[in-house]
Amino acid sequence: MTNIRPTETTVPLLHCVAPDETVEFWTALGFETTYDQRKPYLYLAFQWSAIALNYVNAPASTDPAAENTGGCLVMVDSVAPYHETFVSAMRRHYGKVLSKGRPRITRYRPGATRFSIVDPSGNMITVIQRGEPDIDYGGSRELSGLARVLDNARILREFKNDDRAAFRALRSGLRRHGDGAAAVDRGKALAAAIELAVALDDEPALREYGQQLRELTLSPDERGEIRATLADPHLVAGWLE
Repeated sequence: MTNIRPTETTVPLLHCVAPDETVEFWTALGFETTYDQRKPYLYLAFQWSAIALNYVNAPASTDPAAENTGGCLVMVDSVAPYHETFVSAMRRHYGKVLSKGRPRITRYRPGATRFSIVDPSGNMITVIQRGEPDIDYGGSRELSGLARVLDNARILREFKNDDRAAFRALRSGLRRHGDGAAAVDRGKALAAAIELAVALDDEPALREYGQQLRELTLSPDERGEIRATLADPHLVAGWLE
């Protein structure tokens, strides 16, 4: 080992079922296509900054809808600038942020340490902050009540990419702890539930939690505190006026 210089570069080799869509997607996000071969076999290569992604033909059994095709981790010093860069590129190319289906980018909550990009073939590229703190599944043991419920929902949403499980955790937590919680803490949980109800297209839940949020007595500072916890504060604008 003493004769090896640490100059290695690791490039993920991802499976691809949709070459044209894959080229369009990564080009839209600002990546350069450094290699594009379709015959005698597929090989695509993309580069952006120091991020390199290569693709080959997927096995016939690959189901993109399962979103377990493959993926990689991208370690960075600060996550937020990457998310903003890719979101801005999406808006320019597609006219909106792709937040559902494939391809898409996951929401970014202020202070979060990761987000994911799902490509057209169901691969997940996750951008993670170096030195990301350890997590307690089920919520931090240092918290209790709604605060712990919120932390658990955050983990399910950001680390497991499971919006439905996060929504179930919030719904259960609001039933168990909502009545005894401070108004601002209840407001944060309701706002998080609203954000997830929108993502899950659950209109009845959106109306239910929106009305509960509207009925809370909150100061202007508390309303600002609630908005600051969301990836998209505009989702609760009508309920927090």
